[in-house]
Amino acid sequence: MSAAPPKKDPVAVEAEVREKIHLEILKRTGAYHANDHVLLPSGQHTSEYIEKTLVTTEPSFTEGLGGVIAKHFAQWPVDLVLSTGPGALILSHCVARAHPSRPVVVYGAKGLSRGKRRVTLPVEFQRLIRPGSRVLLVEDLVSSGTTVNLLIELVEQFGAQVVGVGCLWRRTSVEVDGKPVFSLVSRDFPTYDPVDCPLCRKGVPLNEEFVRRSSHRRPSAVQEPNTS
Repeated sequence: MSAAPPKKDPVAVEAEVREKIHLEILKRTGAYHANDHVLLPSGQHTSEYIEKTLVTTEPSFTEGLGGVIAKHFAQWPVDLVLSTGPGALILSHCVARAHPSRPVVVYGAKGLSRGKRRVTLPVEFQRLIRPGSRVLLVEDLVSSGTTVNLLIELVEQFGAQVVGVGCLWRRTSVEVDGKPVFSLVSRDFPTYDPVDCPLCRKGVPLNEEFVRRSSHRRPSAVQEPNTS
């Protein structure tokens, strides 16, 4: 008699099912592209891609997904929800509306300063974030973790604290400065250098559409304060 297969952890099974549901929702919006041969802005190639601008185009989906993030962080009191970019801002409104603390929503502005990426908080929002304020960061896609880590630095500069990071999609290899991270989908894309790309070897046409689009959405320069 063969041994019975080991039972799966019910919590892990539930999380796996939930993630598949969320992935299907992202497919419905047209944001998730699979079985393709995509050129990334980094120059690498991949077979999967998330088009961030489409993630929050379905209001009912966005509201429901925001509610899931809010429920996960409901045990933490939150004073502000902070995000960047149009898609993340839409999602952050849905999270704030569903969170029991009824936090206010503010956003940071991404840009370049002296050749380095940075995030600044518009002046009109700075009075809302005080020492000791509890801040929940919300992003649509966390790919490299750079933007989230810049947001953490920004919050801490004001003497406030980040209670966690909520997002729709996170690459599993991303580390976020030791803060609690909750993502509806945690999934890594396989990426290849052009010389090692198996899709190139098979002669699959290269899709350069997303790089052309991103070239029209480059970060703006951040004005430095006049210290003279």
